[in-house]
Amino acid sequence: MKRILTKKPLKSVIILLVSYALLVVLFESSLGYFQPESASTLQITTVDADGAVNQRILARLESTGQLYVAANHWPRAWYREALANSSVQVSLESERGSYIAVPVEGAEHDSVNADNPLGLMFRILTGFPPRYFLRLDRAD
Repeated sequence: MKRILTKKPLKSVIILLVSYALLVVLFESSLGYFQPESASTLQITTVDADGAVNQRILARLESTGQLYVAANHWPRAWYREALANSSVQVSLESERGSYIAVPVEGAEHDSVNADNPLGLMFRILTGFPPRYFLRLDRAD
């Protein structure tokens, strides 16, 4: 009887963890599929290693007068593509332009993160991924 009682809490924890993982996958997949646009978003165009052009809707962030985007989710192919080829196209409101994507670290990262905090509910729904920033500097 004692053996059965100790397995029940473990089974409940496993079910809870699997359910949470499925919730994160569902939330991330729906964002990737629907890519919601608003006045606070922009479209970034990157090129992968095979030369394929990829477009992604991202949250537009600002800090100290600079334009930034963040990798706030586990799916982040666009971020790896921008690191590999920093020349990106950005559509912002009705304008399109060439930009250089610059990885942000150290004090600049901390400042951008403080100026653009994420809510706890968002962090829970995305599974607490690490957050990385790119500064978008005009190239033209």
